[in-house]
Amino acid sequence: MADPKGFLTTPRETPKTRPVPLRLLDWREVYEDFASNKLEQQAGRCMDCGIPFCHQGCPLGNLIPEWNTLVWSDDWRDAIERLHATNNFPEFTGTLCPAPCETACVLGINNDPVTIKRVEISIVDRAWEEGWITPEVPKTRTGKKVAVVGSGPSGLAAAQQLTRAGHDVVVFERADAIGGLLRYGIPEFKMEKRRLDRRLEQMRAEGTEFRTGVNVGVDITAEQLKSDYDAVVLAGGATAWRDLPVTGRETTGVYQAMEYLPLANRVASGELESSPITAEGKHVVVIGGGDTGADCVGTAHRQGALSVTQLEIMPRPPETRSEAHPWPMYPMIYRVSSAHEEGGERLYSVSTQEFLADEQGNLRALRLVEVRNEGGKFVEVEGTERELPAQLVLLAMGFVGPQREGLIEQLGVELDARGNVARDSDFRTSVDNVFVAGDMGRGQSLIVWAIAEGRSAAAGVDAYLTGRNVLPAPIAPTDRPIA
Repeated sequence: MADPKGFLTTPRETPKTRPVPLRLLDWREVYEDFASNKLEQQAGRCMDCGIPFCHQGCPLGNLIPEWNTLVWSDDWRDAIERLHATNNFPEFTGTLCPAPCETACVLGINNDPVTIKRVEISIVDRAWEEGWITPEVPKTRTGKKVAVVGSGPSGLAAAQQLTRAGHDVVVFERADAIGGLLRYGIPEFKMEKRRLDRRLEQMRAEGTEFRTGVNVGVDITAEQLKSDYDAVVLAGGATAWRDLPVTGRETTGVYQAMEYLPLANRVASGELESSPITAEGKHVVVIGGGDTGADCVGTAHRQGALSVTQLEIMPRPPETRSEAHPWPMYPMIYRVSSAHEEGGERLYSVSTQEFLADEQGNLRALRLVEVRNEGGKFVEVEGTERELPAQLVLLAMGFVGPQREGLIEQLGVELDARGNVARDSDFRTSVDNVFVAGDMGRGQSLIVWAIAEGRSAAAGVDAYLTGRNVLPAPIAPTDRPIA
């Protein structure tokens, strides 16, 4: 283990965030630097448990106790090797993953868990600074061609694994830049796009080809794709968003989160001078209490909203674990993100009844009502109706599955009971040479599951093309996230 007494003598410590008034002036990540000596002490809190339950919390099977020990020993070069052995993109998970590994940490049973996520991002940042991360060009080529449709984390993980296995890989993206939600869904203040761009440069140097502005199923038919490539990986995500069909939904001023966030990201990156959908000078209401909702909250603050209110139909979660989520499960507890620290109000157990327009047809308010759960159904509480001023409402209620029009319909792949693309134990769909990875097959989930699915699907593709079993497959399609 690392420091034999570290978990007894060293309290948990995380980096400070930049002052709110300062960070609202830009789109940079919110955390300040964390000194290497402090980070090594935090890694030393790892107990190197006989049964490392953090492995159960991490679907990638990250070798967490091993790289904690290496960091504590100041052996950062070996630490990045151990980290990369299971995770293609630790800077993505280190900034965006909610860290189910930490909630599964044994130390967390009666103490504060190890700062696994901070150790992870620090290792990869140090590796980039030192020049230890270089392209891994395959020594031999198989001559097999693979198309990956979608360039989010699952698609990129599958593409990198397959390229390194010697296949000729082309990644198709319908947007005009690679990255999927990493590019246009995740705000800059959660993950600066420099982290994505340097990984893409590594992948290009390894031999992966990227084609942007190509809507597969429209610009290229499914039959063309199947005939031109030996295997196809569907990694387009669960992009069909959940709507709120109440009276006034068509009112100007009501938008989906994924109509709003990509435009804001383009402004932050300099692609747009200004966004046609902005929170500046408006009372903003975000409907949905998840991560996407928090992204909308932080973005609205930076755009100069007059007020920001986030609505959630569920009751406020408890401050600590409930009996329904015992250790090492990922608990449903009250969490405060960096966006919530910046201001705004959060309302729980409320439901929107109607969007209200002014004489010009623009949104002026919404009518909401308190609700309670009775037998699994939400029942309105009589006499609690009220209006909430709003000139901008953002719907962040999650996604219901993959977009079926176009590629999925053309391929004729079978869907499961949840409306996702069905797959077998090798991540192969009902169409022989077509595989699926990430949210398109799993349903909306975490980034760490997306990368694990991409790696696992790549193993299935490689075995299908070559008959060998050399690539790691950290999960099976039947696995379900504990988060």
